[in-house]
Amino acid sequence: MKAVSSPHFDPQPKHFLWRREGRVGLITLNRPERKNPLTFDSYTELRDLFRALRDVADIRAVVLTGAGGNFCSGGDVHEIIGPLTRMNPQQLLDFTHMTGDLVKAMRHCPQPLVAAVDGVCAGAGAILAMASDFRLGTPRTKTSFLFTRVGLAGCDMGACALLPRIIGQGRAAELLYTGRSMSAEEAVAWGFFNRLHAPETLLAESLQLAAEIAAGPTFAHAMTKKMLHAEWDMAVDAAIDAEADAQAICMQTEDFHRAYRAFAAKQKPQFQGN
Repeated sequence: MKAVSSPHFDPQPKHFLWRREGRVGLITLNRPERKNPLTFDSYTELRDLFRALRDVADIRAVVLTGAGGNFCSGGDVHEIIGPLTRMNPQQLLDFTHMTGDLVKAMRHCPQPLVAAVDGVCAGAGAILAMASDFRLGTPRTKTSFLFTRVGLAGCDMGACALLPRIIGQGRAAELLYTGRSMSAEEAVAWGFFNRLHAPETLLAESLQLAAEIAAGPTFAHAMTKKMLHAEWDMAVDAAIDAEADAQAICMQTEDFHRAYRAFAAKQKPQFQGN
């Protein structure tokens, strides 16, 4: 879990934008004229970036958003859907495993991920939002897991495992079977969105949330993320024991001792991530 300090971490992705805001990384899907669809290349490049973030200590939270008033319209019809119809079974399997690896990379990178979701959030775009740790939307956001609309199953990139845990089994079943859009009001009421913001303030609010997280105890946040995912398939007693082990490890960090010293001095702790 321990990352190495990489003050010069500066990826140069070709298929989306990356920039730093202090200790926060900002990923922007940047094909606004097409509502930011994904391609074979952008899937792969996103997967590789999230994998690389496992070893980066000075990026402590990440915001994922889309350009031009939309989040992501899913897989590009002409650059992905069309070619898929001409692939052999092994090529199809390679593709579906690759897209699933992107979700795994998002789940296993230690940085908490904040999805800033405006406008269209569909298909694989909805999966990217779902796989993030926080989701902030706008009143005009429409989220749809529209795989059945193109003749595919709703079980894509972990949707049948992740979505019911976020919004409940019945609601997830409705969205995954019908492919209909979930309104922003439904999404926040059902717990898919943490909250809604005006479109013009969404990115700033998302960056602020990420900055607040980045200012916290980095090692402990990474442990929280790890345990939130690991405990899904544990019995309750096993989860309690696993949390005891995890918390005992966190109690050995310098940030834990910093927090105590700050509390004793009636000061706000300044966490350093170790």
